[in-house]
Amino acid sequence: MAHGQLTIEGARRERLLTLGIRFFLAAALTAGQTPGGSAPFALGWIAAAGPGAEGAAALAGAVVGGALFLSFGEALPFLAVAILIVTASAALGGTWLLARPRGVALTAVGLFAAVEGIYILQALSPLARLGEAVTAGGLLGVSACLFQPLLRGGEGRRLADGLVFLAAALLTAVEDLEVLGFSPARGLLCLLVALAAYDRGPAAGAAFGLGIGLTAELCGSRVSLTAALGLAGLAAGSRQGYGRGGAALGFLAAAGAATLTEGRPLPLLVEASAGLALFLALPGRLVAGKRVKPVVPPPSHREEAAAPWRERLNRAAGALRDLYDSLGRGAPQNTDENPAIVFDRSAEKVCRGCALCELCWQRDYTGTFNAMNDATPFLLERGRALAKDFPEYFASRCVHLPDLLNAINGELSAFLLRRQYRRQLEETRRSARGQYAQLSELLTATAAGLEAAAPAMGTDRLCRVGAALRPKEGETVCGDTVASFRTDRGLWCLLLADGMGSGEAARKESALICRLLQQFLEAGVAPEAALKTLNSAMGLRGADAGSFTTVDLCVYDPGAGEAAFYKFGAAPSYLKRGGVVRRITGASLPVGLQGPPPDVTRAPLPPGGFAVMISDGVADPEEDEWLLDLLAGWTGDDPQDLAGLILSESVRRERLRDDCGVQVLYCPETKAREV
Repeated sequence: MAHGQLTIEGARRERLLTLGIRFFLAAALTAGQTPGGSAPFALGWIAAAGPGAEGAAALAGAVVGGALFLSFGEALPFLAVAILIVTASAALGGTWLLARPRGVALTAVGLFAAVEGIYILQALSPLARLGEAVTAGGLLGVSACLFQPLLRGGEGRRLADGLVFLAAALLTAVEDLEVLGFSPARGLLCLLVALAAYDRGPAAGAAFGLGIGLTAELCGSRVSLTAALGLAGLAAGSRQGYGRGGAALGFLAAAGAATLTEGRPLPLLVEASAGLALFLALPGRLVAGKRVKPVVPPPSHREEAAAPWRERLNRAAGALRDLYDSLGRGAPQNTDENPAIVFDRSAEKVCRGCALCELCWQRDYTGTFNAMNDATPFLLERGRALAKDFPEYFASRCVHLPDLLNAINGELSAFLLRRQYRRQLEETRRSARGQYAQLSELLTATAAGLEAAAPAMGTDRLCRVGAALRPKEGETVCGDTVASFRTDRGLWCLLLADGMGSGEAARKESALICRLLQQFLEAGVAPEAALKTLNSAMGLRGADAGSFTTVDLCVYDPGAGEAAFYKFGAAPSYLKRGGVVRRITGASLPVGLQGPPPDVTRAPLPPGGFAVMISDGVADPEEDEWLLDLLAGWTGDDPQDLAGLILSESVRRERLRDDCGVQVLYCPETKAREV
């Protein structure tokens, strides 16, 4: 009887301990917040806890954490989502929807989106709130997936990944706590990355470093950790099997190289050194025990197998380096607007119709100028103008002083907003350039340490390409650029870019777009991913100048007999097979305007068919019947002749009112000889 009572008491204590752990960790995870005030890690913990007493304990911890770490306005949506998650777990527990980890995560993210959507619609800046919600929703989904092996039973790598993520989330919550200017939490994050890299190798080390660094940055870290930890994890993992000392030195060297672009690299180096000291001090049995040096295949075989993939990664790294350089070359100097424009525009509104206008702005211009100049520091410091900011001789003379103050305050608000926007844009541009540079280095390092892989081989069918360009009437150079090439996978790529305007400036922009996109595609980057990356980068590059470029990309797979057209603001393209012509259009905005993704159209292109791409100067999209008739009646098989015929007919009809570019792809019915 006593033995049975002890067993029951032990089980009860274990149960209480389990619930207590769920309670306290939910409360602690609430401290990990995104800049928008969301606590996604705590919500992911609640979703992973499931229904019943476990979910109730996690919810109670979230309530305590919300009271301690969140403001009232932030706590309301957080607790609403938490209650909905627990309710859904109780109502839908055991159903197919919550039977898998992804179903739990998607349900939690959906409930979060439903609640957050209400606040987005009511926000003064819906787009800003939307961006914060997307960040928080992504972290919530990842948290719910990774926490489930910890709370619902798991083993092996999934359990280890969950423990690492939990530790990283808790450390992220206290990352801003510093001692003598250094963060102990960042040192422990470095320790986590070093342990994971040394245990699992370079690929996992880089993945852990990038994931932990990105998580910290999304939660408002003041230090850029993504590139530093990703590169450091890759370096430490590459020393797997060669001793912890070498792994620690590689980690520190890579972290140091990645932080050279930071304004304050010393704190992160000191924190990384502290974490690595703990890494070296840990007992060997805690660091994957005794290691066996891996068996290395013969160098000649390994190098031969890895060469194609190394070349592809190096090309991608080169494309990112060029993208980094292009952002620096095209970005205008950040010159702040002169505050005098506030008074100039206010005077245009108020003083022009005043009876004393001639006295103030002509006969006594020096006194008026000095009065405005004396008031400027007060305006910029306070953010609004008051009558006491102006000298007595001016304030007593101005008969429309209240109206002038209202106009100045309106123009001052617009001036301050413009200045804030320019500074944020410059910061975003610098951050993007840094990330492109670091990613380029990461790909280069990966290519250098690549072991072996088998390249994908494409079909050997050879196509023929014809192209023709003609500048606008009165110009000496054409603003359109065409390019054609074949990738290692056997895909034929045709590019046509049309720069804004005409002349040399348009040619430089379109040539830059074609060169960067060609580098991405030759490196093996998927067309949609390459175009999205290029669109974001060009949006930052041309944000001040407002320039844009249309992009038309045709990717032809001879093996599948299919052509894919990717259009960013481009003119229609045409597919011709015999006397049948198909017109392909798109509605996306040009590159650089930060619009939606490119329009993608896939269509069969059997042997004997033509793909024709034109710029908008060749034919008006609304009046291209003549071009359809010309293509339908064409019976030749030389793409260069067809391109020349289209251009000459366009010159006759359109009179060169814009730059003209034509490119034609022809896939012969039999294997053709490459020229």
